[in-house]
Amino acid sequence: MTVSRDPEPGTGPAHMPDGAAHASDGPDRMPYGATPVPAADPAEVLAKLGRSWTWVLGSAIATLVPGILILVWPDGTLHVVAVLLGLYLLVTGAFRFVETFAREEHGERLPGLLLAVLYVLGGVLCLRNPLQTIAALSLIVGIVWVVSGILTLYTALAARDLPHRGFVLGIAVIGIVAGIVVLALPSESARALTRLLGLWLVLLGLAEVALALAWRAALRRAGITGPHDPARTT
Repeated sequence: MTVSRDPEPGTGPAHMPDGAAHASDGPDRMPYGATPVPAADPAEVLAKLGRSWTWVLGSAIATLVPGILILVWPDGTLHVVAVLLGLYLLVTGAFRFVETFAREEHGERLPGLLLAVLYVLGGVLCLRNPLQTIAALSLIVGIVWVVSGILTLYTALAARDLPHRGFVLGIAVIGIVAGIVVLALPSESARALTRLLGLWLVLLGLAEVALALAWRAALRRAGITGPHDPARTT
């Protein structure tokens, strides 16, 4: 059993003439009168990041880059196309996950979380077997786009006071149409399907670029100079 002992002379708090005791300057002690700084809440950090217009722009770039690479290199091997699509889906899933925390009401976060999981699952399927046929890759990406568009459309219609609703609805419609077209076309021509996937990626990326710029313009009109903005949709 450990028995506490009285502090030895000179080791206790130093008493000042006015009677105020100051803590020692040890590394585990705070200066007298200092206000403790609360630890940052990870959810709040993700929420602030998800509300940033630069985060929307980053998501757009993550969509544009693989689309441009596929368009300028249509004769690339199937392995390269599968890796590009898989990385696109994984990175986009990460962006969607962070953007989910920008929703203030927890009930509105469920569609965003489902969307993030769907993108990650699609990315894993593309990377797990990169030598699969272009038809299989088109099936994976087409399903992801259709479901993503439906969830985004639902969020845009259900969320209250959603800024830039027109842009979000446009992105949702483009995603649904892209998924349906990719799923409906025959798979005889791998080159044609590859070009089609690249084209839709570029269109989706440009739509998100427009949304990011509209977000920045709205912030400037509101006189907000910081990197954060009102909560956005998934």
